[in-house]
Amino acid sequence: MHKILLIIKREYFSRVKKKSFLLVTFLVPVLFIGMFSLIVYLAASQGGLGDKKKVEVVDESGWFAGKLKGGKTIEYSVAGDYATAKKEFLKSGYDYLLYIPATVTNIQLFGEKTPSAMHSGKIEEELSRIAVARRLGDAHIDSAMLAGAQKQVSVEPKQITENGEKDAHIYAAYGVGLACAFLIYMSLFLYGAQVMRGVIEEKVSRIIEVIISSVKPFQLMLGKIIGVGMVGLTQFVLWIALTMLLSTVAGTALTGNKGKAMQQIQQSQGMSEQIGGNGAHQTEITAATDNPVASLMASLDSLPVTQIVLCFLFYFFFGYMLYSALFAAVGSAVDNETETQQFILPVTLPLIFTIILSQTVIVNNPDSALSIWLSMIPFTAPIAMMIRIPFHVPPIQIAASMLLMVLGFLVTTWVAARIYRVGILMYGKKASYKELAKWFMYKE
Repeated sequence: MHKILLIIKREYFSRVKKKSFLLVTFLVPVLFIGMFSLIVYLAASQGGLGDKKKVEVVDESGWFAGKLKGGKTIEYSVAGDYATAKKEFLKSGYDYLLYIPATVTNIQLFGEKTPSAMHSGKIEEELSRIAVARRLGDAHIDSAMLAGAQKQVSVEPKQITENGEKDAHIYAAYGVGLACAFLIYMSLFLYGAQVMRGVIEEKVSRIIEVIISSVKPFQLMLGKIIGVGMVGLTQFVLWIALTMLLSTVAGTALTGNKGKAMQQIQQSQGMSEQIGGNGAHQTEITAATDNPVASLMASLDSLPVTQIVLCFLFYFFFGYMLYSALFAAVGSAVDNETETQQFILPVTLPLIFTIILSQTVIVNNPDSALSIWLSMIPFTAPIAMMIRIPFHVPPIQIAASMLLMVLGFLVTTWVAARIYRVGILMYGKKASYKELAKWFMYKE
């Protein structure tokens, strides 16, 4: 045990003390929060849309002239003659020329540069609105009554608990589940590959021959796996802590004075209640929509955040331990990284299979039989269970999955160790699946 601890200590501190580790650990949360804050800011302020585009309109139909309202991104001006407007367009200072024939067909949008999809879509939407209203009027159909009849019915998801009902926030659970699954998927590849490269480097440099004279191959493999795993765990804990801290700071900066905002909402709700019962609810929805950060925070409050974080750390660590044992076995069987390709795909296939299913089957039906079984199998549980956790998985299923995860790690490590003990001392011989089976069957 003492030798294993020495190996763990060496693997851990040799990586943690590197400048690259410190740089990535502290820089990633800053970049992530900075990027997210910029996206929220630009979405809230409608930034990045460029200057307002000036559109010169030639309307030979008479349907649209004077009825185009424009907005924050488009400004309309009516022109008379199409031939003259087209001839002088490049000198007119307008960004686009919109030509509407008398037949209201084959409408064309000209520009010195290719018109953007956003501006073209907005113009098309505005023209369609006016054309529909005109046709309904010609047919003596009340457009307001028709619009009311076509109004979509909205469903507000709720969850019934022992403490009462609360908002379900489906999309928050959807996003958090996929994000956690993707992080684990990437980390298993990243840190597992570190273990494999470390084994290959020690084998090629023949350092392993000196080390093996002092410790058993199993002790060396286990110490290396746990050491690198602790590095990854440390990095994730720091990322979570720094991300939560920076999120709080960024959220406060973007939302401004929260107390005043809540007071304004309450005052608005009070006024709405005097007008009608539905007004207060509409005000609350509008306030949440206008403040994306507050809406995001409210969505996260509905999720079992503590359970998600603890389960994430558990499934990351034991998922890493399981797959790193296999990566270590692969590293011991080859002399360079090029030869690892034939073994990597079968090892990582369960991860690839699950991450593909996670975006369709699991996230859309987290309580299906397939989702439950995938969250129980040790090779697929780290991804499948992390997608299901935000949807409130029964505790008995989480406990069973964790137990199987630990057992799967122990069995996999034992199998990998039997290959590792032989392969680590093999040089110049290209390994095959048949050779690996022989190594596994060798007696001590």
